[in-house]
Amino acid sequence: MKQLIIKLTIFSLAALLTSCAERFPSGYVPELPQTPPSWVSLLGEPHWRIEWVDPGGYKQTINVAPGHSCPEIDLPVLWVNPVTAWPYWPEHNLEARLFKPAGALFPFDASDGRLYLSWKAGVDSVFYWELALAYNRNDSRIPANFDWLRFRELMRSETINASVREDPWLVDWRSLAERTVTSTFYQNRLVPRPVQPFTLPVRELPDHLQNGLYGSWYGTSPFAAPLFFTESETITFSVSSGINVWICTGGILRVDGKAWMFKQIGD
Repeated sequence: MKQLIIKLTIFSLAALLTSCAERFPSGYVPELPQTPPSWVSLLGEPHWRIEWVDPGGYKQTINVAPGHSCPEIDLPVLWVNPVTAWPYWPEHNLEARLFKPAGALFPFDASDGRLYLSWKAGVDSVFYWELALAYNRNDSRIPANFDWLRFRELMRSETINASVREDPWLVDWRSLAERTVTSTFYQNRLVPRPVQPFTLPVRELPDHLQNGLYGSWYGTSPFAAPLFFTESETITFSVSSGINVWICTGGILRVDGKAWMFKQIGD
């Protein structure tokens, strides 16, 4: 997703509502969720890159190091808006946006001056940003007007694809946003994105890198179940477009199309 300042002219009510927003408190302290233990055990506690929209309609970003509290952020209080927190590990060259984010939607996730981020709402916030980027200046389809409460209820229901209900990051949210903006939102579009198999060529790795390859592997989604491989099995992953990352006790694997790289943690 582009790193840019988004002036919320895409939200047609912004100019009208900003003049009223001063009458309401806008400062909230983000509360981050617990990081999946598997990530922490292999990579340590993450840094966080937090993104939100300020009351003036500009996109803002801060970075929070491990062990530090999040500062208070100012939010526009008169329309629904997203906050996204991307975990990243610069010491392992794992930049923001490789691992899936936590998030929140204001005002639904706010209470008593705190904004409670969750892994589930990370999906909501990313879909919100994607809808904003796909916006075609149709006022009825701006992200703030989307029925987010109904969307959340749908994502919990048994009527959607079972795999997506377990791990909503299987969906191509950018493609879904573009199709939603140009037509409408359809439940039957909540399906996993296309994937293809990738088999790690273990024998091409130096002997010292082959240690630790067998056992559990963890992906970048906090919802995905770990993969487990024994020494009698080939190590095969389902790869989607873009950069795919998995981690194990032996190291970090990146796969992008036909290119791949594996390195020990700490190298």
